Parts: sequence; structure tokens; C-alpha cells
Amino acid sequence: VVSTSTRNFPNRLGQGANVYLASAELAAVASILGRLPTADEYRDYMKDVDSTAADTYRYLNFDELPEFVERADSVEISSEMKEAAHRLQCGGN
Repeated sequence: VVSTSTRNFPNRLGQGANVYLASAELAAVASILGRLPTADEYRDYMKDVDSTAADTYRYLNFDELPEFVERADSVEISSEMKEAAHRLQCGGN
């Protein structure tokens, strides 16, 4: 099983399943091939992704998108939420 999950522990994805944690890109290539790719196969597929990387990954840098920054500046956070965030940062105290 190829998974993009950030957590892995025995039998999480089925009794006796062999789980391989992967990036979204590796999982996509594995789904196309129906198996884990060789390093060369992976690199060949990634050439296509690399050619569109600026557009493909721009949303991962959402804090650099003008629309996000503009909206984020106007978000109002309630005092209750600020207190809850502070408690989490302080370890629940």
C-alpha cells in the first residue's frame, strides 16, 4: 500500500499490509504504474511535473498569494480562540 498519510503504524491500512509512506508525486506515479517506480521511472515522470512546478506548487506558498494575504489581514479572531491558542502553546496551562 502506498500512502501519503503522515502517520504509519502496524495494520493501520489493513491486517499485515506493507505500507510505504510517499510524497503526493510518488503516490501519483505509483498509481499510474500500479507499483512503486524505479528511480529512473520516477525521474522521468517528474520531468513533466518540474516543467509546470511554478504553477503546480504555487498554492503551497499560500502566504505569498496576494489574495490570501489580503484576506488574512482582515480576519478577526475571537478572544476565546486567542485564549485557546495560547493554552495550546503553553502546554495546556
